[in-house]
Amino acid sequence: MTGNLDRAIVVTGASTGIGRAAVARAVREGAHVFASVRKQQDADDLSAAFGGALTPLQFDVSDEDAVRAGARQVADVLGARRLFGLVNNAGIAVSGPLLHLSAEDIERQLEVNVVGVHRVTCAFAPLLGADPGRSGKPGRIVMLSSVGGERGLPFVGPYTASKFALEGYSQSLRRELMLYGIDVIVIGPGSIATPIWDKAEQSGLKRFANTPFGPAVERVADYMIKQGQEGLPAEDVGDLIWRVLTMEKPKVRYPILRNAFMDRTLPRLMPPRMVDRIVARRLGFPERK
Repeated sequence: MTGNLDRAIVVTGASTGIGRAAVARAVREGAHVFASVRKQQDADDLSAAFGGALTPLQFDVSDEDAVRAGARQVADVLGARRLFGLVNNAGIAVSGPLLHLSAEDIERQLEVNVVGVHRVTCAFAPLLGADPGRSGKPGRIVMLSSVGGERGLPFVGPYTASKFALEGYSQSLRRELMLYGIDVIVIGPGSIATPIWDKAEQSGLKRFANTPFGPAVERVADYMIKQGQEGLPAEDVGDLIWRVLTMEKPKVRYPILRNAFMDRTLPRLMPPRMVDRIVARRLGFPERK
C-alpha cells in the first residue's frame, strides 16, 4: 500500500467523471484514496490505474450493510488515524416531465442522491472526527451538488429536487458538525464533459417525445447533450475538490461553471417571473398572462 494515510480520503462514485478525476488528483498529491464503486470491473480498473495508492470499496450507496462494511474496511486500514476527507460524489439523474414520472421515479432519485449521501456520511463520520478515540485533525466532507441545486430547471425536476435537498442538508450538517470540528463544503458544478455525452441516446428525455411536452423535451435534450459535450473537464472539478480539502480556510460553497455570469449570476439577479418567461419562449410554451 502506498500513499499517505494521514491524508487518506474516501471518494464515492469513483468509476468515471468527477469521482475518478478526484481520485487522480489526490493520488498525484500523495494521498491514499479509498474509492467506492458498484461493480467489480470498475474496482479492478481503478486498481490497475492507481496501484497501491488506491483501495477499492465496492458498495452501492443504497445498501446500508454494504456502506457500513466499506466504513469498517477503511477503519481497519487507518488504525487509530482519522480520515482526512470524504467526497460524496455518487449520484444519478432521473429526468422527464414531472407529470409523466411515477412516485417510484422520484423515490429512486432521492434514495441515491439524498438518503444515500446521509447513509455514507453517517457511516464515515466517526472516522472523520465524531469518534473521540481517533487521533489527528478532524476531516472534511465535500458534497457534490450542481448548478441545479440553486435553481429549478425544466425536465430534470427530480434531480433538481435532490440537489436542493442536498444543499439544505449540507448547511444543517455543517452547523451540527462544528461540535466535532468537521467541516462541510459544497461544490456546485455546471455542465461537465464526461463520456456519457458521447452518445445522444444517453439522454433519458428522448422517451417522452410522444407526450404533450415532446417538442420542448426534444429541445432540452439536444441542449443538454451540447452543453455536456462543451462542458468543463472533470479534471477541473477534481482539482477544486482537492483544494477545498486542503486549503486553510475554505468557503462553504464553490460554484464551478464555464460561464458563471450567464449560468448563475444573471438568473439570480433577474426576477423569477422574468426567468419563467425566458424559459417559456425557449421551450415554445405559451407565456403566462
